[in-house]
Amino acid sequence: MIDNPDISIIVPVYGSDTTLVPLYERVAAAVSRIPASFELIFVDDCGPGNPWEIIVKMGQRDPRVRGLKLSKNFGQHIAITAGVDLAHGRWLVIMDCDLQDRPEEIPRLWAKAQQGHDIVVGRRIKRQDEFFTRLFSRAFHFIFSYLTDRQSDTTQSNFGIYSRKVVDTVKTLFEYPSIFPFLVRWAGFEAAAIDIEHSRRAEGESSYTFGRKLSLAIDIIVFYSNKPLKMLIHFWFLMAFTVFCYGAWLFTRYFLFNYTPAGRTGVAASLFLLSGFLIFIVGLWGTYIYRVFNQVNGKPLYIVKKRTDEVTERTT
Repeated sequence: MIDNPDISIIVPVYGSDTTLVPLYERVAAAVSRIPASFELIFVDDCGPGNPWEIIVKMGQRDPRVRGLKLSKNFGQHIAITAGVDLAHGRWLVIMDCDLQDRPEEIPRLWAKAQQGHDIVVGRRIKRQDEFFTRLFSRAFHFIFSYLTDRQSDTTQSNFGIYSRKVVDTVKTLFEYPSIFPFLVRWAGFEAAAIDIEHSRRAEGESSYTFGRKLSLAIDIIVFYSNKPLKMLIHFWFLMAFTVFCYGAWLFTRYFLFNYTPAGRTGVAASLFLLSGFLIFIVGLWGTYIYRVFNQVNGKPLYIVKKRTDEVTERTT
């Protein structure tokens, strides 16, 4: 292990056994092109395969490689948080393990950061993802921008470099869910961006199913915006005003023109519509209350089961 390296590179790992060694080799080759020492931190998030054995072997061969194995699958962003907590570098690089984030871009991120930027993120001009992945991402960023009144760029990803000042500030924000790039934005730090090349997945398919993407999107929107609740209030006033006007119209026709509404179809449809809307309101309120509960119940964000430095101590 290197004490206080220049760069800590954090990689959450979910499966992708065959990409870990090539990723390490490409990272080492890329960082050798700049005057900086580094540590490479793999965080095993208990996915399929057996990446932990590969991480341990790499750590035994090269002390710059460090690893954490979490006790269960906590999710990509919690795994990133675990890596951030372990890192000692003056700068942090966050990247994925599937080689879509190209290690060869690290020197360019570093060079841009040395121009006086605390944050430099990669902007994927040509995303090498499936059509529905890109479509969902555009929809999420559009809704997120509208609900939070903040511009969100669909071409930007987790891949970027962050100064220690930024990292130490974000680490003081104990939030659930802990999503590092969004916490950085919330803290108000300005980010520079460079265009980077985005690669296709080296193997398999993304572990983010539509359900997991939707759940994560709801978590992010609920955490960073109370606008949905305000929209419900506005909609309730609109509905109440509409019902009042309709009732006044029926009242006037009944007493002035002796008109009696016929049939129950309209009433039944209105009841079904109102019931569905009330259930939606209760569900939305419950989602916010659940997030508050998770925030205050005091459970740790993650639990570390194993560390490579413990394995190294036992074998030396």
